[in-house]
Amino acid sequence: MRPARTATAGASSTLIDGTQITEHWLQVPLDHRAPDSEAIRIYAREFVAADAVKQGREHVESLPWLLFLQGGPGGKGSRPAKLGGWMSEAGSKFRILMLDQRGTGLSTPLTRHSLNLQGDAAAQAAHMRHFRADSIVADAEAFRRALGLDSWSVLGQSFGGFTTLSYLSLAPESLDRALITGGLAPLTGHADRVYRATYAKMRSRNAEHFTRFPQDREILDAIFAHLREHQVRLLDGSRLTPARLQLIGMLLGGNTRADSLHYLLEEAFTGPERTQLSDTFLAAVGQQLSFAGNPMYAVMHESIYGQPAELTDERAATGWAAQRVGAEFPEFDAEGASPLLLGEMILREHLLLDPTLADLLEAADLLAAVEDWEPLYDLAQLRRNRVPTAAALYTDDVYVARELSWETADVVGGISVWETNEFHHDGLGDDGARVFAELLKRT
Repeated sequence: MRPARTATAGASSTLIDGTQITEHWLQVPLDHRAPDSEAIRIYAREFVAADAVKQGREHVESLPWLLFLQGGPGGKGSRPAKLGGWMSEAGSKFRILMLDQRGTGLSTPLTRHSLNLQGDAAAQAAHMRHFRADSIVADAEAFRRALGLDSWSVLGQSFGGFTTLSYLSLAPESLDRALITGGLAPLTGHADRVYRATYAKMRSRNAEHFTRFPQDREILDAIFAHLREHQVRLLDGSRLTPARLQLIGMLLGGNTRADSLHYLLEEAFTGPERTQLSDTFLAAVGQQLSFAGNPMYAVMHESIYGQPAELTDERAATGWAAQRVGAEFPEFDAEGASPLLLGEMILREHLLLDPTLADLLEAADLLAAVEDWEPLYDLAQLRRNRVPTAAALYTDDVYVARELSWETADVVGGISVWETNEFHHDGLGDDGARVFAELLKRT
């Protein structure tokens, strides 16, 4: 066994509002079950609110720690210019550690460049299997020990909530409390049922949006027709197809982001004749569709639902579930007359046509075929959970379906659930101070 590591702290600096930030690095094994395996570096940024700093080092040292687990997969920690939202609320009570989950941000990256160094597609797929929630929990535990902490609290947003459930399964003794927002993951069952729920929710969300903005449906149909008649390329040179365009529906996952979809569509064409798509529109769509800044999200998305066959009641392989299940919902057929927009459904075409992902398509195919996934959750441990746990459950969440969330909540011992219809999937972004305060008081 390797000796226990100590986190290396960089120099501290100060944000514009007086918040003190300190950088931390830690070297961990790629495979925590094989301590002598390849080493990777994990990065985290510590935030101490200005008011705490003013009260002196002794006060700062007395504050408990809060680990934040970002959404994703593949999302790096937040980079705020100053504390606001949930961080402002939490900063008065905690030292916040913002983790760049393995493969993201300043941690050892997981990109097409780094994966190409691993070798062929089989080697790349094998490497990516070490970047799921169980490994992220092991990294967090290594960081906790390196910082000399007996325990800490954790806040998980979306996929970060999934990872928090893994934390409660694998190392509950290390947690003072667990807060989950929009992230009560299904604990059992195949990925197919996740996408059946997501397609149904997205169908309703499309209807809601086009009722509010009926002109958007007309414009969108004109764009789809244009794409079928012309080979249109985004400003990065990649082809824009109807199936790729459907991913702008990701904007429907939030409250205010849905309005952004309306503003995006209103500038689609260069003139009333609708004969040419505008550069303004193509630039915005390209930014929305590109996975250059977060390749893990697309390549590994379905792997976050990968479980052993005994927990899925059928096969273990996810098998491009979003694409297969989509055939059950013809209203989403990209070649239809008036297709609906997609949410978190990644299709093979999305990787094939993205210039930063195309080289990883074969590895993604192999991930989709994996039959021997390790379990991400310990159901027996979750049932006997004693860690104070609270979760925000959003009634109309299109990405983490209400019915699946309640199924999970019924398993986790002692959990306090706050269900609200005021947000979709992004309550922590829309009104983070309120959401955080509500969950904190429940623990």
